[in-house]
Amino acid sequence: MILATALVLTVAGGTAAAVQGGLLSFGTSCQDDPVRLRLAASPDLAPTLRTAAQRARDDDLTSDGRCLAVTVTARDAYKVADELLAGEKSDFQVWVPDSDLWVQRLRTDRGGSDVSHLGNVASTPIGMAMVPAAAKSLGWPRKTYSWVELAGAALRNDSLRLGAADPARSATGLLALTRLAGSAAGSADGGTRAAAMMKALSQRTSDSDGQVLDTLPRDSSGTEQGNPRRNQALVLTEQAAFAYNDADGGGSLDFFYPKDGSPRLDYPYTLVDGSGLTTDESRAAIRFMNYLDRPEQRQLLELRGFRTSDERVTDALVTGAGGSRPQPYAEPAVQPPPDTALEETLGVWTITVQSARITTVVDASSSMSERVPGTDRSRMDVTKASLLQALATFTPEDEIGLWDFSTELDGDKDYRVLVPTRRLGDPADGGTQRERLSAAFSDLTPVPDGATGLYDTTLAAYRAATSSYVEGKFNALVVLTDGVNQDPGSIERADLISQLERLSNPERPVPLIMIAVGPDADREEAEQIARSTGGSGQEVDDPSQIHSVILKAIVAAGTRDTDGN
Repeated sequence: MILATALVLTVAGGTAAAVQGGLLSFGTSCQDDPVRLRLAASPDLAPTLRTAAQRARDDDLTSDGRCLAVTVTARDAYKVADELLAGEKSDFQVWVPDSDLWVQRLRTDRGGSDVSHLGNVASTPIGMAMVPAAAKSLGWPRKTYSWVELAGAALRNDSLRLGAADPARSATGLLALTRLAGSAAGSADGGTRAAAMMKALSQRTSDSDGQVLDTLPRDSSGTEQGNPRRNQALVLTEQAAFAYNDADGGGSLDFFYPKDGSPRLDYPYTLVDGSGLTTDESRAAIRFMNYLDRPEQRQLLELRGFRTSDERVTDALVTGAGGSRPQPYAEPAVQPPPDTALEETLGVWTITVQSARITTVVDASSSMSERVPGTDRSRMDVTKASLLQALATFTPEDEIGLWDFSTELDGDKDYRVLVPTRRLGDPADGGTQRERLSAAFSDLTPVPDGATGLYDTTLAAYRAATSSYVEGKFNALVVLTDGVNQDPGSIERADLISQLERLSNPERPVPLIMIAVGPDADREEAEQIARSTGGSGQEVDDPSQIHSVILKAIVAAGTRDTDGN
């Protein structure tokens, strides 16, 4: 599985023969001056890599005639990623997280570290593990389910409690949740359905992959009757189920492999700050990676429940994890989701976990009637469709409102409140708040000859959002504009920013998310204004991207709120 490619040789330097052969071995003298390599690994993989590192030392594995002294430390991937994104210097040369999504996050962030992906150590599919009584009630192993069917069955049954690791901190949780959202998207009410499932799942979420196993019943029957805190089903990897079943005194889990495909953890082997490593360190890192690809180390990985081939999986591994035919455990892994899908899932999760209170303010100036290039639809038409798509991701507990703005829409005011910010499930005008908002979104219309009264509107909307702050919810203000301020009688930008800074309160955070739509909007100005509240400025060329950008900005704001900065 591990690939020794031209890229590897370029990073390591030297010739292929040098890398493969260990170079200039001087026998036992190599132990006198070893190359010390520090490796941080996902906690589930770290014990196996630690065993392999000891084997390498016992085998006198050399690089350039010097023995390898590899130290393996277990580190949660999300913590390492956060540190590297913050620009902190790593104390290790090699990082093996559980998923490439952490590496991609570093690469797409402008402040990301220099991380080089050299190959993959192992893989493991993600499915749903259950205590035997729960699995039997769902017809395991003969009956197969899709992700939505499995989650739906677990969440509908009060006695079959489903737990998972926090998708903001767990690749297992995020990949499974993204797959679940994608599976639900095929139905007419897919967005609402997925959000409802996330809401229910969020009530039984653990901080990390390691902690989620601690929520299983402790008694041998797997029921632990009368304890509502215990889960009977978990979103879990095959390897985690294998390790649980294999542990001394461990319980017994049966494993469902969803019929619409299992995403996989892929354990990328990466060099951290490759440009700052010495030649000896780079070559040693490659040497150890190649050592892990030897048959005896592959066997070690498989004995610990990891897969080492995309084409083959042993019956012993599947059986040890609680799998059985006709569960589709041998099906190829599904394609990794695109970054946009992961961001959207995290965005929905962020607002679902806390519930949200969001007021949306939409530019209704005449320029919103201009056509979107390549379509026969106006900016407003595409904006409305994207907002309706976003609305579908919110639950009845979320509070959403709508303003529009131009110039002098309500007397001398540039803005008007179309729908006050209230719970989507509340009754309104003979229907619900959700239905009222859907109609209001659909009715948004550009004002003929209307200009962009951006500054006064932003201040008024932010003042209303902060004064109506609701404790325990994710509070935010979203302002969409396709232009710059065109109201000569409004406050100045500097005054706007100063007043926003005075209104914002870190203990009652209301981030402003300002989205600059189209070529006439000013992203730098949007960022400057929004940053004064702890929010962010975003830019989209196509209004159809608004839905994704809102969710991405919510993730960023929600993370800052959680971290307290």
